[in-house]
Amino acid sequence: METLASDPVERCGWATSAPEYLEYHDEEWGRPLHGDDALFERMSLEAFQSGLSWITILRKRPAFREAFAGFRIPVVAEFGDDDVERLMADAGIVRNRAKVTAAVRNARAALELPEGLSALLWSFAPTAPRPRPQTLADVPATSAESVAMAGELKRRGFVFVGPTTSYALMQATGMVDDHVATCFRAGSADPR
Repeated sequence: METLASDPVERCGWATSAPEYLEYHDEEWGRPLHGDDALFERMSLEAFQSGLSWITILRKRPAFREAFAGFRIPVVAEFGDDDVERLMADAGIVRNRAKVTAAVRNARAALELPEGLSALLWSFAPTAPRPRPQTLADVPATSAESVAMAGELKRRGFVFVGPTTSYALMQATGMVDDHVATCFRAGSADPR
């Protein structure tokens, strides 16, 4: 377990290489998050992260929020071709046309969910106790629940939401708690 030289608190090893990681780990990652717009933001950011380092997304997060109208689903769902071109010209975000158009498409799909995005996503949170990962090597990349979530999201018109992205979303939003056993945050939040 790595720790920062000036901070003896034990954390998950991935959280100690940059101040942005440290703050994200301590304040957000693994804490239960609810709300359609909040979960839409996290889903979108996880999709933008695909193939990139998470630190890139964290550093660009303020620009993403501004560019995507605070990730308010009804607003993003109304984005048209001019908005896509505006986003493609915005150096503050990841300029990948497939990911930009996926965010717009996913906002439109989210509007069609009778139960809302938050309720749908949380319906895949595991209910049975899971073993606490002892090391980062014990943390899976997918789960049966993330495979099911990805399948249902795709069935409902979402894109860029495969099992690995879905599992990362589950970790980030507290649907699963993958803080390693020695991390001070391990088991610190009720997943519901």
